[in-house]
Amino acid sequence: MNKMKLRISTSIGLIFILISCQEDVNSPKPLGYFRIEFPEKEYQHYEGNCPFEFSYPVQSILDTQKRENREPCWMNLHYPQYAATIHLTYNQLNDTNLATYLEDSRKLAMKHTVRADNIEERVFENPEEHVYGIAYDFEGNTASNFQFIITDSTRHFMRGSMYFNLPPNSDSLLPIASFIKKDLIVLMESFRWR
Repeated sequence: MNKMKLRISTSIGLIFILISCQEDVNSPKPLGYFRIEFPEKEYQHYEGNCPFEFSYPVQSILDTQKRENREPCWMNLHYPQYAATIHLTYNQLNDTNLATYLEDSRKLAMKHTVRADNIEERVFENPEEHVYGIAYDFEGNTASNFQFIITDSTRHFMRGSMYFNLPPNSDSLLPIASFIKKDLIVLMESFRWR
């Protein structure tokens, strides 16, 4: 009788092993990214002590605090929910330094050619307000996704650069970078010298 129970137990065990060796239909899915819900675009106006004004998004934080070793009209536009910062640096021009600022800005933008898949350069002009600029839009795993300069070509020069406080991964950052780039275009289009 014990041999019979042993054979039945062994047979049942073999059946379970054979059933469990079938191909698993629940295989792991490839890595994906979270869906990001962006807020509606809404802007506020900056009119501080600096010789310029512009519009910037209400969901961002404009940090205008003077810090040690920083010029008075240098500021940062933070997007804390996306770990992004736009660094804005302002310099007064004299008769000789416009070419230097333009070349330095171009060199800083072109440093990203090593990692960029593409760099799109766009010229921006608003002659009525004496606002002229160039925007550099980077594609690929670059440290900066967007940079721009704005000048009146005689007295004022502004440079902006967008950085994420995250490792550069264009696949995951592309929706956020695209969202913020639209805000930076609004900033450039609303920019006025005073």
